[in-house]
Amino acid sequence: MDHVHENYTKTVYGFWVYLMTDCILFGILFATYGVLHNQTFGGPSGKELFNMPFVLGETIALLTSSFTCALAGLASHQEKKNKTLFWFLITFFLGLTFVTMELIEFTHLVKEGNSWERSAFLSSFFTLVATHGTHISFGLIWMTVMMCQIAYFGFKPVIHKRLMCLRMFWHFLDVVWIFIYTVVYLMGVI
Repeated sequence: MDHVHENYTKTVYGFWVYLMTDCILFGILFATYGVLHNQTFGGPSGKELFNMPFVLGETIALLTSSFTCALAGLASHQEKKNKTLFWFLITFFLGLTFVTMELIEFTHLVKEGNSWERSAFLSSFFTLVATHGTHISFGLIWMTVMMCQIAYFGFKPVIHKRLMCLRMFWHFLDVVWIFIYTVVYLMGVI
């Protein structure tokens, strides 16, 4: 039993290290955006581009997914398979809603001629927000794999360990989105 606990602890610690490297990546992207957010090259700024009610909808979907992910975690600790799968399925669809809305936003911007090639501001915007969206997309793939493993194998120690890492990843991305929403969108429309 001590070996299982030691392995679990090492994995969770290692995953924290990974999240810190991701934190550095996002820190660099935020710093780049901070330097370039006023470099519009005569094009539109965030104030002219951002549809805040739409972005609020994205934010609500993602933050609600964090809540449902936590409920999935509680159900998994109680080893309630159906409840765990139900809450992860809800989390998945909320995350998919977020990614879909982000793609709609990007498509709208590009169709209006405001792609990442137009200005340094838009390059840094697309890079930061799309990097987050890519992480969410990988999280959705991971979540799908974990739901299949839960359905097929049930709750083994290795499944609990993987679920812990998945939940840490998902909550981390929600925290990053709060910063994106605040720094990019809210401060961008001021």
